[in-house]
Amino acid sequence: MKEILIIEDELAIAELERDYLESHGFSVTIESRGDEGLRKALGGHFHLIILDVMLPKMDGFEICRQIRGAGNEVPVLLVTSKKEDIDKIRGLGLGADDYMTKPFSPSELVARVKAHLARYERLTSGKEKSGSGHLIGIRGLLIDKEARLVKINEAEVMLTSKEYDLLVLLASHPNRVFEKEELFQRIWGMDSNGDAATVTVHIRRLREKIEHDPSNPQYIETIWGVGYRFKV
Repeated sequence: MKEILIIEDELAIAELERDYLESHGFSVTIESRGDEGLRKALGGHFHLIILDVMLPKMDGFEICRQIRGAGNEVPVLLVTSKKEDIDKIRGLGLGADDYMTKPFSPSELVARVKAHLARYERLTSGKEKSGSGHLIGIRGLLIDKEARLVKINEAEVMLTSKEYDLLVLLASHPNRVFEKEELFQRIWGMDSNGDAATVTVHIRRLREKIEHDPSNPQYIETIWGVGYRFKV
């Protein structure tokens, strides 16, 4: 049975979400405080987290940041009553997988939960099949991290060192949105000369090498106003 953690301080909403999810066969845990929700998220074995943005003690953005900072890639679905795009952009930039604005129908919540669980299951099962985890393969793209080799439909693709590192970072965290600044810091280093525009240039060159149609990419997706993610 899939375990769902709901971090929500409005009890009526949390219980409604729980009832609908349990009626579809999920096991649900509710936590109303942000700090306690983070503790459970990091200490438990949940398959998905439904996370309200406005919480006592610690907000959802900080919880999401710490979950991802701990290397936990469990799907996170952010929920908020705010309708501003800036909150959506911020949440995705911190690593959330999806975003829902109140009010929403419980049936839509269940549908999104099922979709993200199915996607996450495909990703984790793929990692298990690859044995040591040095292989990443999706839709004709193969990355062999031990050999530093990239192939598209069995044809080897020649990448520069930075292009390769950028691709591996994105592909190793599928569906996670990376801000340009974070990509620059992680690939080029804090003390590198240049700025985040360097990332844009390298993404364009990378797309030209791995995408069938760089203007309509199937691997590296632009999240406008935030950065990029490896789309699965």
